[in-house]
Amino acid sequence: MSSLGNIKTIAKRELHAYFSSPVAYVFIVIFLLLNGFFTFMVGGFWERGEASLTNSFFFWHPWFYLFLVPAVGMRLWADERRVGTLELLLTMPIAPWEAIAGKFIASWLFLGLALCLTFPVVLTVNYLGSPDNGVIFAGYVGSWLMAGAYLAVSCITSAITRSQVVSFIISVVVCLFLILAGFPPVINLLQNLAHNWQWPVNLIASFSVITHFDGFQKGVLDSRDVIFFLSVIGFSLFATSVILRTHRTT
Repeated sequence: MSSLGNIKTIAKRELHAYFSSPVAYVFIVIFLLLNGFFTFMVGGFWERGEASLTNSFFFWHPWFYLFLVPAVGMRLWADERRVGTLELLLTMPIAPWEAIAGKFIASWLFLGLALCLTFPVVLTVNYLGSPDNGVIFAGYVGSWLMAGAYLAVSCITSAITRSQVVSFIISVVVCLFLILAGFPPVINLLQNLAHNWQWPVNLIASFSVITHFDGFQKGVLDSRDVIFFLSVIGFSLFATSVILRTHRTT
């Protein structure tokens, strides 16, 4: 079987595992409820009186993903190790990178499905006004890429432990750093501490998902931001493959 066939087979297996249990449905319901509540009740959508989702909808996604994405990714490899199927999977005639890609793609598609199901918010804002749908589309692209970055980080933490809870906690901590590194109050604090040394602050901020997601929210598809998220995904999946190789040889 070709590499593409192996990846498709593993991705189908993973998607079936999600929807054969209540996990997928609980996640989707919680995600949709949080988006609706924070957009219309907390995000000040009505108070602003403008047909825009920038500060009321996409603003909250880095924080939603902080807990929800690690909850999706924590089982990817930890569960395989816990039930003893990791060794079986790695002894099959497939390359480790095919298994990693298949699992990651399935989970990323699942997150994309949950994101697409927020379309009533887009329909609502179009009904109430005349928003720039190009900006909204860019926001969705950035949100999906950011979810992929969080998920790739969760792949690493899931590969290093048998415990889903431990994997979840470590993922949340790492993803929290990726948020706070560009969070305005943190940036202001670092600038006060650094005084005239601006480059360390800029360096730290460059690792933040907030910094790179901001452009997408404004409708700017900057290649640097796309490369950042894809680099996080690529590096994390490579690190996952290194970890799994150590399991395969021990």
